Amino acid sequence: MAPAGPHASLADAALCRDCLTRSPVLDRRCPHCGSPRRLRHPELDRLSIAHVDCDAFYATIEKRDDPSLRDKPVIIGGGRRGVVSTACYIARISGVRSAMPMFKARELCPDAVVIRPNMEKYSAVGRQVREMMLALTPLVEPISIDEAFLDLSGTEQLHRATPAETLARFAKAVENEIGITVSVGLSYAKFLAKIASDLDKPRGFSVIGRAEAVDFLAGQPPTMLPGVGKAAAARLAQAGLSSLGAIAAADPANLVRLVGAYGLKLHALARGIDERKVTPEGQRKSVGAETTFDTDVADRAHLSATLRVLSETVSRRLKAADLAGHTVTLKMKTPDFRLLTRARQIGDPTQLADRIHRAAIDLLAREPDRAYRLIGVTVSDLSAGATADPGDLVDVGQTKRAKAERAMDAIRDKFGRSAVEIGLTFGQSGRGRRD
Repeated sequence: MAPAGPHASLADAALCRDCLTRSPVLDRRCPHCGSPRRLRHPELDRLSIAHVDCDAFYATIEKRDDPSLRDKPVIIGGGRRGVVSTACYIARISGVRSAMPMFKARELCPDAVVIRPNMEKYSAVGRQVREMMLALTPLVEPISIDEAFLDLSGTEQLHRATPAETLARFAKAVENEIGITVSVGLSYAKFLAKIASDLDKPRGFSVIGRAEAVDFLAGQPPTMLPGVGKAAAARLAQAGLSSLGAIAAADPANLVRLVGAYGLKLHALARGIDERKVTPEGQRKSVGAETTFDTDVADRAHLSATLRVLSETVSRRLKAADLAGHTVTLKMKTPDFRLLTRARQIGDPTQLADRIHRAAIDLLAREPDRAYRLIGVTVSDLSAGATADPGDLVDVGQTKRAKAERAMDAIRDKFGRSAVEIGLTFGQSGRGRRD
């Protein structure tokens, strides 16, 4: 699929992403500036749902701040027991990927420059990009620090430009003003916009229109859709459903038997149907983390260790946002895609990994022995961080554990996350696929 869509040759005019001018499609390069980066698509001016994703975000920021790294492979991570946070595109040529154990990344790319994450710096850049998004439209739905959905419907008069032109101008402004690059996906539906943003990285701008969506999806594997992992794809393949085209033509009732209630959503997505709206970020109601296992897991020790890693992730996010929560929820998904949630309230609001983990494993202990394909932890009923974890005169052990955890936080802030690990989490960092 070409960066601007498979029907590009039908477009009457092309948009140059460098000089932002429109001109007839006479040759490959822009007649005004000579750039080959031209957008051509018959639906280009009729689409308004976008997904914007910063390219190799952490690594790109480090290269921006240290020009000597420009042509070198760069990995953001730390310690041989840690995992890769981000790898630049040069390092990816060697096979390095996000969430890969650091020892494996070093084996694949021994010449890489390894840099410990600087989340304070990355968050500041993420806020800059978000502010520029909000200048385009109030309908911005953040997905993470470096990506978001945007709905530019009705913005033509405000910007005196089509959504595609506005997005091309935005991408150029981010590059010129912030010094990083983004890739843009444009479509009529959220999941297609997200798929499109991955088609031409880095500095990409890809379009999937209504007329081509079903044909484009037909030849793709089920794993291209959100929520379909290796286990679900294998189950579908065993039933002869190894492509989205086959799923689109399948009996929805059969899909429900195979993957549970998600089968109905899967059937709709395979036919290019996604009615979800772009929802602006409102007041935060919960903080969570989850992981999808590569293979279903029933071993309680493995599940408990995974819950500890996830609890530490939630704890870091709560502390960074200066929040605490009263309710801990355990999320579990069975191999047949049944979603189970169990919740309990704790006495005082917390932001400590130890208390979150203890609540989560207590909830897990009440469940019958079974395998899970996904497990997660969420803290809700949020309040200000100042209310978190007052000293407990009854449970002296809890007070000691809280002091120990804050001491570990201080060490990790100074030397990196892998500087201190507890026995429960050793070796768990690289397992599964976390959000």
